[in-house]
Amino acid sequence: MSKSKILIQFDPDPQTSTFDSVVAIDSGVDHLFRHNAVTETQVEGLVHGAIFTRGTDDLKSTALFFGGSNVEASEALVAKAKASFFGPMRVSLMSDPNGSNTTAAAAVICAQKHIDLDDKTVTIVAGTGPVGMRIAHLIAGPATKEGSNTQINICSRRLDKAEGICQQLRKQLPAGKFQPCETANSDQTNSAVSNAHVVFAAGAAGIELLDDSWQSLPNLEVAIDLNGVPPAGIAGIGAFDKAKEIQGKVCYGAIGVGGLKMKIHKRAIETLFQSNDQTLEVEEIFAIGQKI
Repeated sequence: MSKSKILIQFDPDPQTSTFDSVVAIDSGVDHLFRHNAVTETQVEGLVHGAIFTRGTDDLKSTALFFGGSNVEASEALVAKAKASFFGPMRVSLMSDPNGSNTTAAAAVICAQKHIDLDDKTVTIVAGTGPVGMRIAHLIAGPATKEGSNTQINICSRRLDKAEGICQQLRKQLPAGKFQPCETANSDQTNSAVSNAHVVFAAGAAGIELLDDSWQSLPNLEVAIDLNGVPPAGIAGIGAFDKAKEIQGKVCYGAIGVGGLKMKIHKRAIETLFQSNDQTLEVEEIFAIGQKI
């Protein structure tokens, strides 16, 4: 008799994410255990409680999910969980703090539907946040072929912050071509996107990052705005836009990308229960999305 599917939700925030909880239930989880305000010192005990209560053949029916709004804190919990496994005594886990991995995967896949990303110029406005960083990681990694000359412009209002993120990405992906760009004003932002074939806007909600001059850019083919709260991050793109053509460019808004993001999120949770040895982070989640 197969065991019921248990998903244990780890969240460093004072309250666990209702969004992540609802998606878990809608993904077919039988039981959801929600832990809020989780600290690194608590992780090992919680993980051991998950792996010592079922035989090795049944461990695939238990899985861990790491979410929350604090990406750095959540990633520290993931690292601690991995260190708590040993031999076959482990369960599958998924990391998606602040929806960053599923959102980045969906955004890149939407772009790929319309353009081959090899040997292109991609600009990520507000690219130093978790979603922007993951978009850059995917484009420099599994979304392009080995040897691709794709240039990825990482934009920030502070050049030193953009440079720091580029350095961090180069450590992960030495072959990636990351270029820091300062975008403290509209002239700098317009310069950063001037030669782009694809533009992603991955900034905070309710902040316009790019004015409507993008509509006349000669090379631009795809524009994706991940801000769902007015005003739009890219002026002129609506939150519900999905592959909408504006001045010859294919455009997506946050909710236009969000449908695929939700499918990826649900499929990833379903995948967790296929075996007990999976680690689903940004590249694995991207691979799941490519099959949808």
